[in-house]
This record gives sequence, structure tokens and C-alpha cells, in this order.
Amino acid sequence: MPSVTTGVVLANHQLKAIAVSGDGDTGNIGFGQFKHLVRRNVPMVYIIENNGVYGLTKGQFSATSDEGQRLKYYGLNELPSIDLCLEAIIGGATFVARSFSGDAKQVQTLLKAAVSHRGTAIIDIISPCVTFNNAPDSNKSYPYGKEHEIPLHEYDFIPAGYVQPYEEITADYEEGQTIDVEMHDGSRIRLKKLDKGHDPRSRHQAITILEQAQREQLFLTGLLYYEEPRQVLGETLQLTDTPLTDLPKEKLRPSKDTLDKLMQSFM
Repeated sequence: MPSVTTGVVLANHQLKAIAVSGDGDTGNIGFGQFKHLVRRNVPMVYIIENNGVYGLTKGQFSATSDEGQRLKYYGLNELPSIDLCLEAIIGGATFVARSFSGDAKQVQTLLKAAVSHRGTAIIDIISPCVTFNNAPDSNKSYPYGKEHEIPLHEYDFIPAGYVQPYEEITADYEEGQTIDVEMHDGSRIRLKKLDKGHDPRSRHQAITILEQAQREQLFLTGLLYYEEPRQVLGETLQLTDTPLTDLPKEKLRPSKDTLDKLMQSFM
């Protein structure tokens, strides 16, 4: 998926790319593609349906499976898991979030914010496989997620151009600090602090809290990291304002004389 989406976005930068992958495609067979997509800052929403197993091929371990996890047909997983959010931040992603498919409200808010972001937006959604990986002791299961999910913030999404009426400023926001993170299009995601004093604008904090969560087996959800927009891939490559798909053939295809001169230059 990452390579295909990169090609689509380069061919037509006016498209809003939203693509879905899994933990196998992202963390195993497509891990190299994933890291390079993030490094290049391809403008897209990258949704990971992360269930910790290869569900389509009968439940083998994936790179995000828990170390020490045991599956009925595949024994014990002796390898450490990959944290895809941590890998995304280290790789240079400018929007990184984690959520749980059982928390629809949070997922919706994060998706709205990701769509408004200019750059690579990664959302790792823990999506339990009820067939092969839904045991209560698996941190990719519904029972585990419902019991152990620790939201970093409460979320409100404020669309661009929205003016909040005076009467709607209520006591709901008086307890704890709030942070407004502005997206490229002027919309904002408003974060209300809960138990953990996490500032998603701090790369150091994001990496630290994810490493702590790994050590302590915590299931943290929410906006983990946000960075001010920087050059996206098309700008780095200095592509034309007109999408490549809209350029006529004579603009894209070198003439025979040009090709002949090019060949002569090698002789």
C-alpha cells in the first residue's frame, strides 16, 4: 500500500489520499515501504488496522504481536513486538495517533484531525481479530482494550472557520489544562488533559511515553505527536502546480530529437 499511495499522490497531488493497511503490511512485508513513506512526508492519512496477527492466513504472529504471547496453532512468540507509532515518530511522521476500534468517538475525532493535517498522518487503530487474537491476555483483544485503555486526552474537533458561541464556553473545560492544536486548513483539535500531562507537540515526550508504555504494558490512546507542517513530497521534488495526470503528452514525453541527443551523449 505505501508504494502505491506514493505513486498516486505524485501523479495527482490534488487528491486527498486516505489508505488503510494492516500490521502485517505495515510492520512486516511492507515495513521498508512504510518507513520511506514517512521519511518522504507523503501527504496522506495512513490508517493501520492493528490486530497483532495475520488474520487472512489463519492467525500467524505479526511484527506487532506481544512477546511471550501464545496462540493455539502457532505456539509461543519469542520475538519483541514493533511499536508502529514509535517507528513513525522516529521516521519523521508529523502526525501520529493511536486509538481503539472499541472507542468510536475517539477514532472519529482523530480521523477528522488527520484529514485536516498537511503531511503524513499515521493512526494506529488497535482492531481485535475476534477469530485468532481475542484472548483476554492479548493486548490486541477487545476485553484487554476495554479494560486497559488509557486515553491521554479528551478530544473535541473544531472545524476551520468555526466561531464558538460565547454561551457554549462551559465548565466542561475548567478542570485541567486544554491545548488547541491547529491543523493546516485552520481547523483545530482541542485536547483536554486527563491523568497524564502529555504535550503532543513534544517529540521527546511522545517517544518517552511510548517507551514507558512498552515497559509497563500500558495501552495509551490519543494524539501522541504533532509537528507543524513541513514540505511534503511533491514540494520537495518541485513538481508542477498542474498535476502530472493533467499534463498533455507533449509536456511529459521527450521528443525523438531530445532522445537522440540524450543517446548521443552516452557515446
